[in-house]
Amino acid sequence: MEKWTRADKMEILKGIEAFKEAKCETLDTLADCFSVRCYKRGEHVCKDKEECSSLYIVKSGLVSLYKMSSQGEKKVIFILGKGKMINEVVLQGMPSSISCDVFEPSEILCWNKDTFLHIMSQDFDLTKGVLCSLSSKTRRLYRQLKNTSNSVRADKRIAAKLWKLSEDYGIACEKGTCIDMDLSITYLADMLGSQRETVSRQIKVLKEHNLIEIEDKKFIVYDREQLANYFKEP
Repeated sequence: MEKWTRADKMEILKGIEAFKEAKCETLDTLADCFSVRCYKRGEHVCKDKEECSSLYIVKSGLVSLYKMSSQGEKKVIFILGKGKMINEVVLQGMPSSISCDVFEPSEILCWNKDTFLHIMSQDFDLTKGVLCSLSSKTRRLYRQLKNTSNSVRADKRIAAKLWKLSEDYGIACEKGTCIDMDLSITYLADMLGSQRETVSRQIKVLKEHNLIEIEDKKFIVYDREQLANYFKEP
């Protein structure tokens, strides 16, 4: 780990969503006991059903959480960026319940889970932050269950997913909002649990409605409100 000053470490920890309400002394303690691991695209941070003794949080880059179906198909559940907790479930003391691989080169903050649990026991605001992180994932899962229903047309499911990605990772550009990641159609299919060919066809439908375009491997949403109206309309 590069040599950081105490101020550097505190600045890193203050950027973590779950730590925003934690006491200053709690952040001091957390700053003394984390390490940093660097990962290349495609490397695994943790794997489903494996024992894991560390709690992971994204310092920089993007990672994805995914499950494999009984047919061996990859289903991406979340893409997580800077400041997001990866595996809160490890605090339960059971093997990992999901796999995490790296979407783009990332730095990951690591704490021993038992040490982290002890620190949580000293600061309810930190505990509340971890619970809120889990709650946020749960709410997103509820929305995904709704949007992956067979009763929802494929083009609307894709529109909803692109809208969410543009909210989380969008940057303003001349044409609208650019989703700032190299998001391939294959990977988008993994996120939706669909076939690549199906997603490719429906992407063409969204293009024909002048809602999106793909430029230099980036998805561009022309108007986020129009895209939202498209997948919300009956």
